[in-house]
Amino acid sequence: MSQPTVLIAAFAGRALAASVRRAGYVPLVADAFGDLDTARLAHSCEVIPDAMRRGFREQTLLPALERLSACAPRPPEGLVLGAGFEEHSKLVERLSHRFRILGCSASTIRETKDPTRFFTLLDKLGIAHPETRSKPPADARGWLTKRIGASGGVHIARCRASARIGAHRYAQREQAGALLSMTGIVSKKGAAFAFAQPWVSPMPRRPFRYGGLVGSIDLDADLEARLIEIGLDLSRHLELMGLVSFDLMVNEGVPNLLEVNPRPGASIDIFDDDDGTLFKAHIAAATGSDPTPVLTASWAPKPRAAAYLYADRADIEVPDIAWPQWTSDRPVPGTFVSRYTPLATVHATGASHEAAAVLVKERLGQLEALLYGHAKKNEETLDE
Repeated sequence: MSQPTVLIAAFAGRALAASVRRAGYVPLVADAFGDLDTARLAHSCEVIPDAMRRGFREQTLLPALERLSACAPRPPEGLVLGAGFEEHSKLVERLSHRFRILGCSASTIRETKDPTRFFTLLDKLGIAHPETRSKPPADARGWLTKRIGASGGVHIARCRASARIGAHRYAQREQAGALLSMTGIVSKKGAAFAFAQPWVSPMPRRPFRYGGLVGSIDLDADLEARLIEIGLDLSRHLELMGLVSFDLMVNEGVPNLLEVNPRPGASIDIFDDDDGTLFKAHIAAATGSDPTPVLTASWAPKPRAAAYLYADRADIEVPDIAWPQWTSDRPVPGTFVSRYTPLATVHATGASHEAAAVLVKERLGQLEALLYGHAKKNEETLDE
């Protein structure tokens, strides 16, 4: 009998597709890129035009998912949603009428990504967070503006002294401390958590652009207990399901919650193993079972780091190169990548999480030199 199949829809579906494959499922992917390794991992892949610029739209996404389902060797078990749906809960609701959503519901996404409802819930539960408003104060120095439902950090900017923001944004006081990411695999019957250290990769006027993360990191026992308590409280009240993540700022041992992402995220790249244990646990949680037996049976995360290489030097037409083994999200040769947007993902494993972080940053430089070096040679050849 053929392997079970799973639909994936995300801005970038490669990390989920890799975990799905490792877990013994066949991925069917709709995303914005159709990178080389995504196409290799997937049984079939549909690229959604303009998804990164305009967001997912029912009129293009639904037919793509229908085509993927029609060509699948077996009817899909359900649909897993990655990044790209946090501000489109109505679309998730419509998709749920056609496909089984393996993850958080549309109502959970709506509750989690509505700043007024979310931060009111945090106050009710006694969970510390930065001061948050729908509009910045008259003197907005020390405040940030964020777009509702966005991800990746490029939507975050510092406010000017006098600032006005649009209807789809909110204001939050900038918080001192160290960034911390908590990945959860949660259901009503059980939960497990792991911790990672993210970092930013600043660009002009966007100092909070996501750079990468490393895990698994060890925490002070009291801090870890408090973080798990936060994760359990919010999982229960928001009805979180499956793989989710929590972004926090920790200042002098005190965690302040910034946001919850009700979907699988970038931490799959550092926490999954060769058996796809994270996806197996996600399926268990998303179908109402306890994910912890799946994890305790074999899960042992290594010190790993993953980081985005951005086209920060200049616009680039991706050359045809021999990609290093430690890369993923490899664009099709000839793809035009505009300045400051992602080029590829770089990975590293080390004896410690510190060593993994150092190595992945070294590899970012190596890959940048390789890509831009080849691109320059190609230009010189054309000029001749």
